[in-house]
Amino acid sequence: MKNEVFVVSLGGSLIVPGEINWEFLKSFRELIIEQIGKGKRFIIVTGGGDIARKYQQAAGKITALEDDDMDWLGIHSTRLNAHLIKTIFRDYAHPRINKNPRTKEDLMVHFEDGEGIMVAAGWRPGWSTDYVSTILAERLGAKTVINLSNIKYVCDKDPNKFDDAKEYKNMHWNEFRKIVSDKWDPGLNMPFDPIASKHAEELGLKVVIAEGRKIDNLRNIFEEKEFEGTIIED
Repeated sequence: MKNEVFVVSLGGSLIVPGEINWEFLKSFRELIIEQIGKGKRFIIVTGGGDIARKYQQAAGKITALEDDDMDWLGIHSTRLNAHLIKTIFRDYAHPRINKNPRTKEDLMVHFEDGEGIMVAAGWRPGWSTDYVSTILAERLGAKTVINLSNIKYVCDKDPNKFDDAKEYKNMHWNEFRKIVSDKWDPGLNMPFDPIASKHAEELGLKVVIAEGRKIDNLRNIFEEKEFEGTIIED
């Protein structure tokens, strides 16, 4: 659909799974530029991933950490990743990274000079980049949030531990929220965090959970073709 805005929550596990995955980022960049050429626009919200956990773990070995400490280390990790994404999309992205989705400014200024991309990162303690994604979707009129990580499908339990884990292709929000907890915890590793899930349900958003490294599968999501992943909606 021409001029459609997609909110893409790009997991830190894809950007920096250990080392910076420049090969994935190169392919991701090519796909997004291709889709911009078809009239689509993107809000790319970067997660912190492994780099955030490394900072948190290192600090925790030295001193006792409060939740705020954990959150701020994670937030600044997302902002470093966002700067990387903004850099590789230099000719297509607005030059300013959004760090406050509740800012009073009209966020459409990020697209007013013909930019195809707005890059956003972590906001403040207590709110994940998943939650930031839902706020930006609300403010910019997007109907879908695409959450990309290393998770292929939402399952009823950890598929790495249980052979009988059930994969979901489609879910209602009440089903999904039974699987996740109700409380945000810094460093929480869930397909979509509990606070963001509650907000997405209230807004009537559709959230797609998919494995981000499969570029052809991601293209299918953008072009509304059949894809591997989970759709969560009312």
